[in-house]
Amino acid sequence: MLIDGAVPATLRFQEKREAILSAAALLFNEHGLKGATLADIAGSVGLVTNSVTYYYRKKEDLAKACLLRSIAAFDAVATAATATGTDVPDRIRAFYRGHAQLLAAMDEGSQVPLIAFNDIRALPEPQLGELFDAYTAMFRRVRGLLKGAQTTHLGRDDLNARAHMVLSIANWMGPWIDRVEPAGYARIADRVSDIVVHGVAGAGSVWSPLDEDWHPTASADGTSEAFLRAATVLVNEQGYRGASVDRISARLNLTKGSFYHHHDNKLDLISACFERTFAVMRQALIRAETSPGSGWSRACAAACALVRYQLSVEGPLLRATATSALPDTAQREHVQATLRRLTERMTGVLVDGMVDGSVRPLDPAIAAQTTVAAINAAAELHRWVPGVTPAVAADLYVRAMFEGVLCAGVGSG
Repeated sequence: MLIDGAVPATLRFQEKREAILSAAALLFNEHGLKGATLADIAGSVGLVTNSVTYYYRKKEDLAKACLLRSIAAFDAVATAATATGTDVPDRIRAFYRGHAQLLAAMDEGSQVPLIAFNDIRALPEPQLGELFDAYTAMFRRVRGLLKGAQTTHLGRDDLNARAHMVLSIANWMGPWIDRVEPAGYARIADRVSDIVVHGVAGAGSVWSPLDEDWHPTASADGTSEAFLRAATVLVNEQGYRGASVDRISARLNLTKGSFYHHHDNKLDLISACFERTFAVMRQALIRAETSPGSGWSRACAAACALVRYQLSVEGPLLRATATSALPDTAQREHVQATLRRLTERMTGVLVDGMVDGSVRPLDPAIAAQTTVAAINAAAELHRWVPGVTPAVAADLYVRAMFEGVLCAGVGSG
């Protein structure tokens, strides 16, 4: 016979733990892993900090639990998509549909909030190692969606690069899909999967990346550019809060005094990093808007130039997800508005292609979102394709953006 109250106590423990996880996910998404505090999380669920440590001893343990919950959710969606059969397009469609269903359920309140993967590398060991093991296992599940009779021509690097693109586009859907009502998310997912599988090429458009010798450039002087690159890399890895002045200075073997000689504060530096990233993107998109040739060839050239930049010694670009942890609301809104406007410029180039017939009839706004998502994710490509270089990035990665994940791969027909 159970002791009176034992089951309710267990249920209360589980319910409170779930409430803490949900509150933490929301605050981590808003402030970053470094910015959200245990006190903030405790207060949001009516607890004191010591009560939260009863469930999770350290903030890093709580962050790990939140991230493992998100990884498990993605893995469940990929597992369900795998069960749909052996046809690669059907599995990709099921994956995006499942992800859209998850997003809709979160928006409607029937699904617990999930933390984004933005700052996963900001966690220390041993939490980081455990998370990478879980994330890698989930990544392999997603890669398995691409394996089938239609992709026997693809090697390991091709499959890894395309799985990274598929997963990154799913991650990117969350911030923009709410422009429609949750009931329309499945329709958006079908359009995303159609673009991912079949690409955007119109009849007669042939893959031939242009302007291989041209690349956008940053305009800062040598010392300022070194600070901007170091800060960009650290924010991409550690988030805004994790990229401290000490760490940025140490990356360059300089003192904090040298930092403050060039920058009034960290926020000004990170703002300059965003402006540098936007200037590089703007150069490529203006060239795409004004160069001769079809809309298809110009969009391909812009994407190739930006992906090569991501992998070059001048890169990477600051990842778009870094906006969520900017402490200044006005600055955050400015950055997000600028990114939307740049994405609209890519939309315009794709519309040009639809007009001239080089891009097939599709939703150009969604195609621009998937393209920008893949470009943004290229900074992480080396983690899944070790040794990838700017020289091979176009054929390995960008081609699949524009011709779809079933297209020829590096070294294949």
